Amino acid sequence: MANLGRILSRATAKPYRTHNLEIEERPYLNENGHVDFKEGDIENPHNWSAARRWYVTVCSVLLVVNATFASSSVSGCFPSISEEFGVSEEAAGLTITLFLLGYCAGPLIFAPLSEFYGRRWIFYSTFLLYIAFNFLCAFAPNFGSLLVGRFMTGTFVSAPLSNGPGVMADLWGPVERGNAMAVFSCMVWVGPALGPIVGGFLQLTEDWRWSFYVLLWLGGGTALFMFTIPETFGPVILVTRARRIRKAKIPGYENVKAPVEEGDRSLIGIYKVALTRPWIILFDPISLLCAVYMSVVYTLLYMLFSIYPIVFQQRRGWNAGVGELPLIGTTIGSFVGAIIVIYDSKYKAKKIAAGVSLKPEDRLTLAIIGGVGFPITMFWFAWTAEYTWIHWAVPTVAGVFLATSLMLIFVGYLNYLVDTYLMYAASAIAVNTVCRSACGAAAPLFTNYMFEALGIGGGGSLIGGVGAVLAVIPFAFYKYGEGIRIRSKFAPTSPKKPDDEEAQRREKEEEIGSPRTDLPPMLSSSSSTVTDEGGEKRRESQDDDDQNALGEPRFENVEFGGQ
Repeated sequence: MANLGRILSRATAKPYRTHNLEIEERPYLNENGHVDFKEGDIENPHNWSAARRWYVTVCSVLLVVNATFASSSVSGCFPSISEEFGVSEEAAGLTITLFLLGYCAGPLIFAPLSEFYGRRWIFYSTFLLYIAFNFLCAFAPNFGSLLVGRFMTGTFVSAPLSNGPGVMADLWGPVERGNAMAVFSCMVWVGPALGPIVGGFLQLTEDWRWSFYVLLWLGGGTALFMFTIPETFGPVILVTRARRIRKAKIPGYENVKAPVEEGDRSLIGIYKVALTRPWIILFDPISLLCAVYMSVVYTLLYMLFSIYPIVFQQRRGWNAGVGELPLIGTTIGSFVGAIIVIYDSKYKAKKIAAGVSLKPEDRLTLAIIGGVGFPITMFWFAWTAEYTWIHWAVPTVAGVFLATSLMLIFVGYLNYLVDTYLMYAASAIAVNTVCRSACGAAAPLFTNYMFEALGIGGGGSLIGGVGAVLAVIPFAFYKYGEGIRIRSKFAPTSPKKPDDEEAQRREKEEEIGSPRTDLPPMLSSSSSTVTDEGGEKRRESQDDDDQNALGEPRFENVEFGGQ
């Protein structure tokens, strides 16, 4: 029974709720007098068992699968949508365009909210609203209501996409996180590839509404697992703990606070930064070039859902279901990419364990491999798909390696942005997500026209040529990236920048700051989570400066950052 109670109990135990506080162990406070996690603390998600952390990881990934699968599932049903509502198939493509535009809400709206209210409540509320608006899509009486439903579902399901990496950071350290992030990234690519396959076969036997019935079934099943996700965001767990301690009125601890409670935690303060700083960082050279490259990659991903029907249905005469099956090759390519990412993470972990100091530019290995593979595989796919006398397996195999290359670029640049910008990485990732989602949203609107005018070989060669030009970027960053970071206002490096007011202010605060002396004796140990830096005036935003893009403490990736 004890084991059963342990399994069914809430992950965040509440030892200070009892009215019987014959306290053998006093509440733990860090050196600044704030409530914090002590070593081995069971409330710290990093100390949960591996089985529990993997369970929460899988539940979060299931939410992501819903988001990515839903983004493209309707693409296999464009003919029946256009027939029922009397619109062109290009107009039917707006169902994907508006859904992807909804993705822009995740990093700008729901990521800041998760830092304020915690991860799970944002998951609960947004995912239930996503399911509700899928009912509107499934039973839409006209084309306008279908478009509204698609935009709203894209908006609400963007929360798992933007907050999912934060859950990984809450649960796993920077080294062991590699495997979890590989699974997460893989699902970002697998979901969109599986959607058209299911939609294509539904187009043959049913109609477009059945694609939304499938989304409702998938969402309902996922919701059962979603409700078992506990709170994982460390600062919010500490806020809850501090409130329990204050409520218990433990002598000497009546006024203790969590680190984030010392700053401006108002929504206005959070959104002031969340809605302005990303656009400033966008024009930082590293952020801008990464945004351009990843926007091209993301656009191509959603172009593939229009290119494959042209290649295998229009050119080879396959039906709507079988004509989508070659997309399975892109899912295989995603898994190949995930294996490479896991191997790369283990290799870098060994180097760190051996005492080798790594720079953010060392994260670009994956992007370099993918950058070289992208144009090669695109040319391969385009010119083997151009001629119907070439066996269908040849362009399909090309699609496998094309998907692998795109995923390596995607993961490589995300890691590079996080390790380059550290405490500002949340803003860098946010604007990157908005840019690539907006570009991907345009793909269904022009892809058919482009390939009708240029042909498969010509259109693919244009994309491959752009990829060849962009392939220079990771090589340039690898060689000159450190120099660019030194001159950047937002990329922390070892040499101090004279105009870095933020760093100078922190140094001053560290000099004048001192631990509180009005508290009972406590254990002395370094904090395992975000800690206050002293001084009355806090930083502009707890969200960006105390955590990076993954919601982790700002120096947790110090093995790669700040070199």
